[in-house]
Amino acid sequence: MTAHCPINPLIAVGRSGGRVDLCLNRPAQFNALSEELLVALKDELASIATDSSVRCVVLSGAGSAFCAGHDLGKARGSHRLEHYRQLFAHCADVMGAIIALPVPVIARVQGVATAAGCQLVASCDLAVASDTARFAISGVNVGLFCSPPAAALAHDVPTKRAFEMLVASRFIDAATAETWGLINKVTPATELDAAVDALVGAIMAKSPEALRYGKALLHAQPPRTRAAAHALAGDLMARNMMEEDAGEGVDAFFEKRPAVWKS
Repeated sequence: MTAHCPINPLIAVGRSGGRVDLCLNRPAQFNALSEELLVALKDELASIATDSSVRCVVLSGAGSAFCAGHDLGKARGSHRLEHYRQLFAHCADVMGAIIALPVPVIARVQGVATAAGCQLVASCDLAVASDTARFAISGVNVGLFCSPPAAALAHDVPTKRAFEMLVASRFIDAATAETWGLINKVTPATELDAAVDALVGAIMAKSPEALRYGKALLHAQPPRTRAAAHALAGDLMARNMMEEDAGEGVDAFFEKRPAVWKS
């Protein structure tokens, strides 16, 4: 049975047996990844990593969206390279922590997942989505090439499909995301929890030790590990945020006007 997310700032945590539910809890902001939310999520993952009783983690989002990516409004408020580097370093830490967890992490995607929200989905070991979920990498629309999501997509989605998502920035539906390899399963919205529960049950029936070995093997990918790729991509994204086009793009987005590119 699904453990419901209790009301709690930023990250709502539910526990049931060996299962831990982590629910991004900024529904009014479509669970956009502020620096504070990233730090809170990183802390929860660090706690889980040392808890031998945990067998499986389910990551979800409160409200209508799974995750709308980075909170660009907050990020734009401190236009300093070091601030952007810190923000994307926190993001890389979170993705790395998901990858490094010795237990499977399932993304439960009930709504839109955009930009870093897609990165979260791709960084999880498994993903189950409602047939109403949609996915997009839309940073290029505001002058930002979404480097960290690109690093994640490159491991799950064929290169040409990943590049299409990154440069065309069109939404794809859940059925397409399944075909392209971003998610494992699509289910009607009313059956999403049952599908996640079934996957959790299958995992919980297996040897935790065997799963630890298997997950470690799958993520030991030369020449660069996924965690290292996220760290590199975060630095690239931070430098991109300092460019004039990125500032113009974000301002135009919030002002609901076409961007006037400077480059």
